[in-house]
Amino acid sequence: MKRHLVTLWRIITTGTVNFMRNIGLAIAAMAVMVVTLTIVLFSIITNATFTNTISQITGKIDISVFLKDSDTPAQTTLVIAQLKKLPNVKSVQYLSKAQALQQYEQQNAGNEQLVNAIDETSNPLPATILIKPVNLNQIQNIKTYLTQPAVFALQSDAPTYSGDREAAINKITHATDVLREIGVFAIVIFTFICALIIFNTIQMAIFNRRDEITIMRLLGASTSYIRGPFVVESAIYGILSGVFSVLIINAAFLAASNALQASSLGLLDINYANSYFDSHFLSLLGIQLALGIVLGVVSSVIATRRYLKFKTK
Repeated sequence: MKRHLVTLWRIITTGTVNFMRNIGLAIAAMAVMVVTLTIVLFSIITNATFTNTISQITGKIDISVFLKDSDTPAQTTLVIAQLKKLPNVKSVQYLSKAQALQQYEQQNAGNEQLVNAIDETSNPLPATILIKPVNLNQIQNIKTYLTQPAVFALQSDAPTYSGDREAAINKITHATDVLREIGVFAIVIFTFICALIIFNTIQMAIFNRRDEITIMRLLGASTSYIRGPFVVESAIYGILSGVFSVLIINAAFLAASNALQASSLGLLDINYANSYFDSHFLSLLGIQLALGIVLGVVSSVIATRRYLKFKTK
């Protein structure tokens, strides 16, 4: 056991020394890896931010069902009970004529003309049922129920909901899908480039140490002992690249929120993105380190399996 620990320590030490000796090649490999990991991290944060934005907007959207003044309480109660049984209904709220008037006054508190246009003594606003759907893209069952002849006869007007918010959700959803596709494409491209650079880095390192490797072979060193330092060296690439990618994203958020004094960048909510980054800092850092190490180690193992056989044959 002690012997294995000593061997492992020697491999790690040798890999660290080799990293310092090949710092020029290491910077080239790390530069592309940093870009790749930064794109991954930015995609994760952006996806979480857009998801939160869609959730907030969806929470403010409701379908309004306007009832006739002649409807009886029993009819209204039956409609509400049946609506609550529908699978895509999150909640159902009933507003009487007085409550509808109060809500109207609150929503238009800054516009005196609209407030004064309503006469409290002859309230023209109908009693309203507010329906909050679970998924805006699956409200067909609600529309089907509301258009039934018996239910539609109880309504003073056709049901409505905020179309501008629906358009905003569609816009954000489309942007999220496009950004996800671009992110995946960019990650694949940069991962391939990064792997090629690591291959070339390992190849040059093996060539520079060909005499040393030959001597180690003659002395009976195992293949894993010879390959180990190269794997450790690539793992260091991944660790440092993961740290740098997190620092870059952090600096970008600081610049956007402080220097630019921006709360949003187009559809991207900077404040929420920054808050998400801060609250998930350790988990995001862990993801970046894990991805960096896996990318470096896998590329190094493939490269050493190919080039070490050729150089030490």
